[in-house]
Amino acid sequence: MNALPEAADTEMPVLAEYPSDGVALITLNRPAKRNAMNRAARAALIDALDDCRGHAKVIVLTGSGPAFCSGVDLKEVAAAAELSADTAAERRTAWRAVQEEIKKHPAVVIAAVNGTALGGGVTLLNAADLALAAEDAQLGMPEVGFGAYPGLAGPSTQLRTSMKRAAWLVLTAERIDGRTAEAWGLVNRAVPGDRLLDEALALAERLAGFDAVALEWCKKALWEVPARLTDWAAALEYGENVNSQIRSRTAASAERLQAFARGERTVGQGTS
Repeated sequence: MNALPEAADTEMPVLAEYPSDGVALITLNRPAKRNAMNRAARAALIDALDDCRGHAKVIVLTGSGPAFCSGVDLKEVAAAAELSADTAAERRTAWRAVQEEIKKHPAVVIAAVNGTALGGGVTLLNAADLALAAEDAQLGMPEVGFGAYPGLAGPSTQLRTSMKRAAWLVLTAERIDGRTAEAWGLVNRAVPGDRLLDEALALAERLAGFDAVALEWCKKALWEVPARLTDWAAALEYGENVNSQIRSRTAASAERLQAFARGERTVGQGTS
């Protein structure tokens, strides 16, 4: 296993390593704080994502200990409540900025939700392109109990699932398990907890076998339609443009078409 430099220091709030070619594993590493994301952890996560550029086609994001991510570190927020610094460093490590880093990253990001995901932790899995969850993982939004609306987890969940299901999470503060999250469309699959990381890495390795340019542009398209493009004709025109962009940057499509002409099969083509 080829590790990135960050993996050498087990005290760091975020660990990053390469378990296989084209695949990075980023682990939130504040288990005693249920992986609550203070400023240092947010900065470390952004740095880890930056380090993966050009190295990884697919990133698996998970947590150490019993939690995936319990959101932004509220103790730090409370301690800094009277401060109003607006610096480049503060803007770079804002939780919303972290989500944008994941969304805009060229690699496909797979959330492996190993345990509790609360508030900002739900935002984190919503920002990921794909998500697997342990069957007994707990997802929820406690913000209404604090007299607040979940400013990031709420909207991102409302975009990911139906209105009534999002309303249940926002208004009741009750948690759902990984199986329910799968049924509600918040994660792709729920699996036994002891198999979660293996399943996530196997999926990552499968995706890493595809062309990096194709993966990046497919990811862009998945965020663009229907989030920005809802008109049928405009969406289809955009899809054609995406393939033009891919073909201008890689020969993968032409090579696979030539292989098809020779009678070779590719992933997803089937056997008959």
